[in-house]
Amino acid sequence: MSQKGFTALIVGLVVLILAWGSLFVINERERAVQLRFGQLVGDDLKPGLHFKFPFVDNVRIFDARLQHLEVPSERFLTLEQKAVIVDSYIKWRIADVAKFYKATAGDIFRANTLLSQRAESRMRNKFGALTLNEVVSGQRDRLMNDLTGNLDKVAKEELGVTVVDVRVKRVDLPPQVSDSVFERMSSEREKEAQEYRSKGQEMAEGIRANADREQRIIQADAYKESEIVRGDGDATAADVYAKAYRQDPEFYAFTRSLKAYEESFNSTGDILLLEPDSDFFNYLNNKSGSKK
Repeated sequence: MSQKGFTALIVGLVVLILAWGSLFVINERERAVQLRFGQLVGDDLKPGLHFKFPFVDNVRIFDARLQHLEVPSERFLTLEQKAVIVDSYIKWRIADVAKFYKATAGDIFRANTLLSQRAESRMRNKFGALTLNEVVSGQRDRLMNDLTGNLDKVAKEELGVTVVDVRVKRVDLPPQVSDSVFERMSSEREKEAQEYRSKGQEMAEGIRANADREQRIIQADAYKESEIVRGDGDATAADVYAKAYRQDPEFYAFTRSLKAYEESFNSTGDILLLEPDSDFFNYLNNKSGSKK
């Protein structure tokens, strides 16, 4: 290779190295700042191809996606000075790259630490203004919304990040007081259950008394109707008997005598002590079959 060719090769390699060190790419999931001798010259580089001076400029690239921060468990006091152990988490992302870099030097761990500290102080104030019942009930949702808005405002001003959500995963009582609290809650539930049982028994007695009263009324009405029907039947039967007797009194008397004979002599061991001329034997003593 000639001297000119070798020189051209060297120049080409130098140009390639300079070009390689001068160009860089920021994708859609990233945010970046450009530094020149440690000073910011590009505070929020947009996604795309960018240029820098080799060996002079430095580029710091950060993840622009949503970050998840598990806040360490903290012990807070409620309004009535009852201790609770709170586990929570924070969802955040970078909003102002330059401010984020100045506040944390681009260190995600430092950003998480600062966010945890600010969240802890604000949670302590919020929980201190609520009772234990409000903490474990629907008040918690409003508490988290207020805390998210408050922490987001501070984080944007101080750290250059936006807080998307703050959530409490669990609220526990300290071990030394949980047993007594659970016993008190159990006794309250037992008292409430006993009140429901008493009300249920009272209602059952009322329903049972009404049912017994309605039963007696129905039975009395049924007995009344049956007696009326029976009386009407007896009256109808008596009227039929009377009409039959008036049509042929002799035949009616004869059939009644036969009925009396049948009932009197239905057993061989029966004995009747009567006078021979008694009216009971009228139809037996008369050969014509008529009354004497």
